Amino acid sequence: MTTSFPMNTGDGLYSYSKNSNLQKEIIDGTKEMVRDAIIRNLDIKNILSSSNTLRITELGCSIGPNTFSSMQHVVQALKDKHKVINSTNNIPEFQVFFNDHVNNDFNTLFRSLPIDRSYYACGVPGSFHGRLFPSRSIHFAHSSCAIHWLSKCPKELLHEKSLAWNKGLIHYVGASNVVVNAYVAQFEKDMEMFFNARAEEIVQGGMMVILSPFTCYTRLMGFFGSSLMDLVNEGKLDESLVDSFNLPMYFPSPQDMTKVVEKNGCFSIEKMELRYPKSKILDEVDAKTLMLTVRACLEGVLINYFGSKIAKEACDRTILKSEDISAWMKVNYEKPSTLFVVLKRK
Repeated sequence: MTTSFPMNTGDGLYSYSKNSNLQKEIIDGTKEMVRDAIIRNLDIKNILSSSNTLRITELGCSIGPNTFSSMQHVVQALKDKHKVINSTNNIPEFQVFFNDHVNNDFNTLFRSLPIDRSYYACGVPGSFHGRLFPSRSIHFAHSSCAIHWLSKCPKELLHEKSLAWNKGLIHYVGASNVVVNAYVAQFEKDMEMFFNARAEEIVQGGMMVILSPFTCYTRLMGFFGSSLMDLVNEGKLDESLVDSFNLPMYFPSPQDMTKVVEKNGCFSIEKMELRYPKSKILDEVDAKTLMLTVRACLEGVLINYFGSKIAKEACDRTILKSEDISAWMKVNYEKPSTLFVVLKRK
């Protein structure tokens, strides 16, 4: 059963909508690459042969304006591509579907919708790992920074007598190979379900672009884990609760992604690369701002497991670890931060 891990809702101080600049940077840094992929690889003439409607979906859209910014860019690129192969002014109709978990805050999401919209927007609640749309109905799918969320925590990590019992840690960074392998196995299971679903939904010749944070961000998870262990050492939290808690996130490598795509067999890899942009977030922004961004993503998961009081204190303590976090930022700001993947339905 898929578990829901929504971002912080609303538009308050710790909300995702107010603390998603890191995600915006990733999306903005790849916009021209998305446009180039559409211009070079999408056969609009063929996929519009029986209809004048282009259906686009954003998978795992979360909350705030980033989603609409990326979708507006996709729509414009599709319009420009259409002009190249069609000299008439018969612009296709665009239907854009925004997807995330059932309890995602779609109200906040749609409040940020630009007033001038020339396409149809619809929220589609449900996990992006499984089926969402009718067969052969989607022409372009976009997944911005969501694919690293697992459908659930690997089951091997939930039993104290298991070799994968992740004592003192909340993620696979710094953990044993057994723990890492459990995460990899869960990622592969989820991606098998994900690609099987997309293969049914995307038309032949349609495309999918996937953006995923790369492994340099795994260290940030450790800062939250150390704050939880601080609470354990002060007698405020039972150590067994920390030992049995593991963040349901896996940051895939190009090799990981290639393996799951090739196993599915329904998509060709048109492009796959790691992005090495100098991050303004990691280069110029202070540690507190960065960790507020991460907090907006993780706090809901922490609340669900530890309760709001412990989650809030752990988050507050993590933000105070500015010296260690700043040191990490200086080392990592030039390292690859994003995996960019372009796939085409065979």
